[in-house]
Amino acid sequence: MAARGRETAGGGAGRGRGRYGGDPCEHDPHRPLAVPSLEEHTLKADPTAQQKLLEVQELDAKADQLRHQRANLPELAEIVALQTTRKSSDDQARDAQIAVDDLTVEQQKVDSDVETVKARRERDRNRMDQGLVTNPKDLERMSHELESLERRITSLEDDELEVMARLEEAQRTLDEFSGKVREADEQLAELMLARDQKTAEIDLQLAKVEAERGPAAEGLPADLVALYDRLRVQKGGVGAAELRQRRCSGCQLAIDNAELAVIKASPSDLVIRCEECSRILVRTSESGL
Repeated sequence: MAARGRETAGGGAGRGRGRYGGDPCEHDPHRPLAVPSLEEHTLKADPTAQQKLLEVQELDAKADQLRHQRANLPELAEIVALQTTRKSSDDQARDAQIAVDDLTVEQQKVDSDVETVKARRERDRNRMDQGLVTNPKDLERMSHELESLERRITSLEDDELEVMARLEEAQRTLDEFSGKVREADEQLAELMLARDQKTAEIDLQLAKVEAERGPAAEGLPADLVALYDRLRVQKGGVGAAELRQRRCSGCQLAIDNAELAVIKASPSDLVIRCEECSRILVRTSESGL
């Protein structure tokens, strides 16, 4: 296929300095033009098949858009962010639960110690009150012991109050982060429901597009389809583009008059390739030929 130049939408007037010494949207007329390979040069397909290929491209583009939409639902990012926040809250709630458990055990031990000392104090008092201890030295010793037990009880009760305060604080922390976890779970449930609903809607649309593609692609030449599929992979999903108003709709670059004349003179079944982007260029009634 003959090589092509590029011109601006205004027909080539007012050239500036581009990649090849001219307008960035136009080939330099003095630059050697690319020569397609023999396989590309001789690839032919009925004009009707080429038109059908544009229909297939349109359906493939719709399918790609739907897949992109499905993969980039706003709920997906919100779910990831919320799951991260929830994990942090859950970790802090777990740490608070450990603290609560440890302090609960510590409080039980202090309570037990207080009760043990109080029981001993009560026993000694009863012995003295009942006159079971008559020896003056024993009475003096037990009196000192009761004073010691009172001091011990006071100290233990102070410890008990301290542990209780720490336990209450730990419980408040646990309640706070447990509440955040529950709130995150509720929000996640709502987001996942919205995600699933939107995904189901997109899947229905995608299934419809894919069902339409089969009949649209039926009967297309295998070599044309193979080239199209290869170009779709290489060119961001667009393997075939319409030549519309002297412009490739794939790369959006204009084609100059000389090249348009070459394209116009080419057999209608010759598969044209865009020199700039290499996509299949399909001629239509809107090509401006």
